[in-house]
Amino acid sequence: MLLNLHVKNLAIIDEAEVDFQKGLNVLTGETGAGKSIIIGSISTALGGKVNGSMIRSGAEYALAELTFLVEKKEQQEKLKEMGIFLEEDNTLLISRKIMEKRTVNRVNGETVTVAQIKEMAEILIDIHGQNEQQSLLRKNKHREILDEYAGDRLKDVMDELEAAYRRYQQVCGELSEKELPEEERLREISFLEYELSEIEGAALVSGEEAELEERFKKLSNSEKIAEGLSEIYRETSQSDGSVSEQISSAVRILTGLTGYDEALSGFLDQLSDIDALVTDFNRELSAYMDEFETGGEELSKVEKRLDLVRSLKAKYGATTEEVLAYAEKNRQKLSYYEQYEEHRDKLLEEKEALCGKLKEISAQVTKIRKECADVLEKEITQALLDLNFLQVRFEIRITNKETFSANGMDEIEFMISTNPGEELRSLGDVASGGELSRIMLAIKTVFVEHDEIPTMIFDEIDVGISGRTAQMVAEKMAVIGKSHQVICISHLAQIAAMADTHFVIEKENTDGHTSTGIRRLSDEESVTELARILGGAKITDAVTGSAREMKELARQVKGK
Repeated sequence: MLLNLHVKNLAIIDEAEVDFQKGLNVLTGETGAGKSIIIGSISTALGGKVNGSMIRSGAEYALAELTFLVEKKEQQEKLKEMGIFLEEDNTLLISRKIMEKRTVNRVNGETVTVAQIKEMAEILIDIHGQNEQQSLLRKNKHREILDEYAGDRLKDVMDELEAAYRRYQQVCGELSEKELPEEERLREISFLEYELSEIEGAALVSGEEAELEERFKKLSNSEKIAEGLSEIYRETSQSDGSVSEQISSAVRILTGLTGYDEALSGFLDQLSDIDALVTDFNRELSAYMDEFETGGEELSKVEKRLDLVRSLKAKYGATTEEVLAYAEKNRQKLSYYEQYEEHRDKLLEEKEALCGKLKEISAQVTKIRKECADVLEKEITQALLDLNFLQVRFEIRITNKETFSANGMDEIEFMISTNPGEELRSLGDVASGGELSRIMLAIKTVFVEHDEIPTMIFDEIDVGISGRTAQMVAEKMAVIGKSHQVICISHLAQIAAMADTHFVIEKENTDGHTSTGIRRLSDEESVTELARILGGAKITDAVTGSAREMKELARQVKGK
């Protein structure tokens, strides 16, 4: 239930706070006092469109906050699934701070998106205004109402229908997207075979390009390498005064000197090791030079292979792995095109089977809808009679369509006749604005036992009605108020008299400053407000007496 509305700097509201109560809450006020702004601020807090022009002139921001008490376990679980957790006292604070260029949305202090607030609103509150009433003119709305009434009876079969229809659309999409003329199919096969042949024929190996580059660099510089190695070999072992010759000479000299000084043995050992290293170096260098390959035919082979690897990567992928992945993708495409007829036949076969399944499930849906429509017709008819449609006939007409959808094959339309002898006609052809309001109220009255949403807001539900009809509408509102919290803006004394809690919306002008406020009325103040509604500019004792009598009558009606 909605506990509190707090508004600041919104339109012509400086700051307003309303503590709503259980039962029927009625808001009244002079024309132009700002009744629509109060309901508008609730819509704003619940994710309605906002812009900088909504901020009161001279203020930096506007604020709209709603505090809800969430007592029903079903609603608590749904909010948990959304990642929204209540305070310890099961309250939920939705806050929207509107600034010139941005809006900050919070729930219990945590930042959320507008989409999340709208999703929460569907769980917590049901707002009915002119737009909702106008939706009764659409056949889709009629289907939604009937399906909501059918509830669990329809849920499982509708889930099955939606799943089958979703698969049907996928199959149709595949058939449409992959429809391929024979000539184009053969051309694709030829092209894929060519690319696969080129890649598979190359037998690429991971890391091969780097090895080839090293090999190419060596072979293309083989003459320089050979000349350099020969020069080194000469310097270390062959030429007069070579490194090997000079070290050997030094070893001989040092060997003789160790006979005179034993301490030179360490130097002799080191030099002998160097002599052995130089000898080993010369032997291994000679062996390497004997086996060393120069360019020629081998260089040509490496160059060709390297060019092939690089050309494949330029065409099919930056790395060997990407080229091989491209080849695998082409194999799958080739397999599809080679088995195209078989695959297409399977899709056509599945499509035909799904058509049969959809028709079968749709027939089940139609059967359930017709059974529920028979009951709902009677309940809505009785509710309409209670709202002063004295000679009303109401029918839920279900006709079969040739095509199916996720909603079945039914076209559902609410038909009504409000006068004796008149044929049943579509709501849009018959109902006026005031009648639409009453029809919506009749539907809500029927659904009140099935509706889990605890709070309902009715804006302009009393448009175009007066007298006895207004009294009957007021009584219906009181009935709904027994099981739901109802918030209603009204200009009718009959509805205001029925209020469990009565608020007045007032506009004040002080020193050129205009502001709208709202306050709760005491019983006596409520009688005075009723008298204002009944008497207009001049309130006489007789009018006040009538207002008091109306209030007492309302208490008796609610006490039944």
